Amino acid sequence: MNRFSGTSKVGFLVWMIIMISVSCMAPAFAEDFGPSEWHQYRLNSENNPVYHSDFDGVMEETIDTNDEVRSTPVIVGNNVFIGNHNTGDIYSYDLVNEEMNWQAQAPNWIHSEIIHANDQLFVGFGNRYFQAGGTRGTGKSGLVSLDPESGEILWTFETEGEVMPTPAFFDNTVYITTGDRHLYAIDPDTGDEKWKLEIGHTVSMSSPNIKDGILYVGAGSPRPYTFSAVDLAERELVWQTELENVTAGLDDVPPAIHDNLVITTALVESDEKTSVREIYNRSGVMTTYKHSFQLIIGDLINEPAEVLQNHFIYAMDRDTGEVVWEEKLGMGLMVPNNKSGAPIVYDGKIFVGSPITKSFYAHDAETGEKLWTHESNVNKAPPVADGGIVYFTDAKGFVYAFNADNGELVGKKHLGGTLAPSGPVIMNDHLIVGGQDSNVYVLPTSDIIGSNEEGQEQSRTSNESSGSDFSYIFFIYIIPILVLVFTIVLIILVITRLRKTKKIKNDNSRSEK
Repeated sequence: MNRFSGTSKVGFLVWMIIMISVSCMAPAFAEDFGPSEWHQYRLNSENNPVYHSDFDGVMEETIDTNDEVRSTPVIVGNNVFIGNHNTGDIYSYDLVNEEMNWQAQAPNWIHSEIIHANDQLFVGFGNRYFQAGGTRGTGKSGLVSLDPESGEILWTFETEGEVMPTPAFFDNTVYITTGDRHLYAIDPDTGDEKWKLEIGHTVSMSSPNIKDGILYVGAGSPRPYTFSAVDLAERELVWQTELENVTAGLDDVPPAIHDNLVITTALVESDEKTSVREIYNRSGVMTTYKHSFQLIIGDLINEPAEVLQNHFIYAMDRDTGEVVWEEKLGMGLMVPNNKSGAPIVYDGKIFVGSPITKSFYAHDAETGEKLWTHESNVNKAPPVADGGIVYFTDAKGFVYAFNADNGELVGKKHLGGTLAPSGPVIMNDHLIVGGQDSNVYVLPTSDIIGSNEEGQEQSRTSNESSGSDFSYIFFIYIIPILVLVFTIVLIILVITRLRKTKKIKNDNSRSEK
């Protein structure tokens, strides 16, 4: 009995040591990493998703998924919710324990954020292709709700047009804007339609922004491009502002709000033709040949050559829709998809990137005055700002950190491939951003500040430029010249051969006589 008791004590001691070791290895944090809910695009009406708590851990990880991540990762508690572009895969990943909770799937693309409200997840699905009648979105389109704990699909609400914009949750109702030109109000518990309102214009990627019971959204075709404000309690349009000169982008941009102003961006065509070199750099050889042909005779055959785009930022009065101010960011080459940068508001300033001018901008939110600018690669994503620093991302995988007041570059770090057009978020001094390389990157902001990877990019850019210069000259000038010379020589040879043949026939004819 005594020996058994001793053995039991030893076993108990071993068990205690194991449990203590396990508990020491397991991460233990005082507070959750992210907020308890996430109700609309980029968390708040300023489109600046920043959250702080007493969380005291440090995270640095790369989360691998099955396909491109184009929407903003949504962090609620210690979990991040991720959607895939082509496959429609949906993930819940535990950031603290570094493990996947569950995986589900939507019926089509996911560009929408996976918002969290009412103890449910809501995510839109659909694609950018047009139906024969002009409705945007082919295949299945709509909104799906899931259980955040298990990933079980609770209900699906189908629409005629895509739901690529992020839904918004307000007053126990989920709101979606769509490619079928409607705003839908949906019961979150049942997935039934409460009511819908015809906006009259296609919404591509302009996620609705709700402030004080008014929903704001930009829309496109049919022209003129139109910005709308909807009173959700009255279920009616408050105002619609037609931007007569806008030709693209307004329907892609989720607006941001500053005090009594609603901010958006859009493109206006210029009269200046795009250069041959710019077309080559963007679209390659065959498109450049077509553009060169259009430059010569395009106007005669009603196929004019592509023109450069002016990129504008607009501030409208929230109550009336009147344009209070507008500023031109610059002019540049049109880009495919996500054509106009999405703004955020921070500390009385507007920060926005332009894919058209390949630059980052800071403007005074009240007056529109340009405060500073910085050249970059092609960029399409809204930035995020915290602690006096604004973080931009670009399509070559870089994160830039700037002093928000004066635009001084204080850090630049390369993460991976093309970073998501939906932009980064900051949770407890950690930057989280999705990538079109299928990854989600999580790292402390301190890893970015002070980092300097400028030289690596300049070296790559220099090498690419040298190769690009040679290929441009070779394919756009040398090859056409050689083809032209070959064609002329061939024509001369054919003509010479025909003349010889004719002479021989004539000589034969004379000899027969």
